Amino acid sequence: MNWQTLKARLDLYEKLMRLDKPIGTLLLLWPTLWALWLSSDGRPDWMVTWVFALGTLLMRSAGCVINDYADRDFDLHVERTRERPLTAGKVTTREALWLFAGLSLASFALVLLLGRPLVIWLSLPALFLAASYPFTKRFFAIPQAYLGIAFGFGIPMAYAAQLGNVPAEAWWLLLANVFWAVAYDTEYAMVDRNDDLKIGIKTSAITFGRFDVAAVMLCYAATLAIIGAVGLGRGLGWPFLGGLGLAAGIMARHYLWIRGREREACFRAFRHNNWVGLAIFAGILAAYVV
Repeated sequence: MNWQTLKARLDLYEKLMRLDKPIGTLLLLWPTLWALWLSSDGRPDWMVTWVFALGTLLMRSAGCVINDYADRDFDLHVERTRERPLTAGKVTTREALWLFAGLSLASFALVLLLGRPLVIWLSLPALFLAASYPFTKRFFAIPQAYLGIAFGFGIPMAYAAQLGNVPAEAWWLLLANVFWAVAYDTEYAMVDRNDDLKIGIKTSAITFGRFDVAAVMLCYAATLAIIGAVGLGRGLGWPFLGGLGLAAGIMARHYLWIRGREREACFRAFRHNNWVGLAIFAGILAAYVV
C-alpha cells in the first residue's frame, strides 16, 4: 500500500470517527469536566483530567463508528447521511468493527492506566451504553434519553476517579445531562424528521410531535434546575449563577431558531449547544477561582 492509498484510507477513517466534526466530542466533554471540577472542589487531579479528556475523544469516535455500522442501511435513505463512508461503501463493515474494537481497547487502556478499581468496573457499562445506543432507535420512543445516559456516564466515572465512590450528586448531574441530551438531540432529530418517518426510525422529534419545541425548552429548564440545585448545594456563588444565566440566555436563543422548525435553523441550534456546556463549566470554574 503506497502513501497516497494509506492517506486516503486514513481520511475515510477520520470521517467515520467524525474527527472533522468535533461538536459531539465537546457535548461529551463538558459534563465530564463539570463532574471533575465539582467532585474535586475545583482542584481536579490533572492526570485524571487528561485521561478523561482523551478517553472522551476515543469513546465518542468509537460511538460514531458503531452508530454508522448500525445505521448503514437506514442512512442510505437520509439526505444528510447517505455519503457517510460506511453507507457509501467506501469502508467495509469489517474495517468499521475493527476500528470500533481498537478505539474501545485504547479507551480501556486509559482506564487501566488510572488503576482505580471502581472506574474500571464503571467502564464496562459505559462501553455497553455506547455500543447499544444506535440500536435503541428501533424500539425506544425517546432514544435521546438513552443517549443522555451514554454521553453522561463520564460523570459517575469522574466522581469515582476523584473520590473512590459515586455520591448521589453524581447521579443528579447524570439526570441533568439526560435532560440536556434530550433537548439538543431533539433539535438534531428535527432536521431529519421527514426522512426518519419514511424509514421507521423512532426519535424524540417524532414522539413529541407538535409539542417538540415545548419539550426542548422544558428539558432545558430541567437541566438548569438540577445543575443549579447541585451547585447551590455546594455553596457555589454568583459566578456559578452567572454561568447558568448565560446558558439560559443561549437556550432562549435556540427557541427563536427552532420555533419555525426549519432544518438549517434546528441544526444550528444543535451545534450551538457547545456554548451551553461551556457556559455552565465556566460558571463552575469561576466560582471556585473566586
